[in-house]
Amino acid sequence: MKRWPSKRWYVAHTKPGLERMAEGQLERQGFHVYLPLREKKRRIARRSVVIKAPLFPRYLFVELDLSVDRWRSVNGTFGVAYLVGAGERPSAAPVDVVEAIRAREDANGVVSIEEPSLYTPGQAVTITQGPLAAQTGFFKCDNDNDRVTVLLGMLGREMELKLPGAAIRAFG
Repeated sequence: MKRWPSKRWYVAHTKPGLERMAEGQLERQGFHVYLPLREKKRRIARRSVVIKAPLFPRYLFVELDLSVDRWRSVNGTFGVAYLVGAGERPSAAPVDVVEAIRAREDANGVVSIEEPSLYTPGQAVTITQGPLAAQTGFFKCDNDNDRVTVLLGMLGREMELKLPGAAIRAFG
């Protein structure tokens, strides 16, 4: 018979944009907290910069022993909306889920989530949706939020278009 460890990881749902605030508040109360981070591209003052953002926006992990820890105080912590669960008690995250996420962290504590692109730079693609449907261009790169950049020859010059990834397909 398998015994569950007394300390388990639970998921706290946070208020919008307050993951780091909730993390700090919970740590000050003595809880062991894990907020996995990823790299995210952002445009600031017309420049593209890479920032560290939560891997799971509005969620973080809190290690608790429900029989010992004052887990109800987590729900009253500034930045936390509630502990995820069924009924009145929180539900534990699957065993080893936090360790599996931590195993994917690099030296900077960032979780690598690189997904291979469906297209290679320079590959011919066809736009399938919108006012430019049926136009052919060249794939340039993937962007955040499932968007892509396509180079399209129009009016005697090459123009960059940012489109939803679902709005293109390989030419041919």
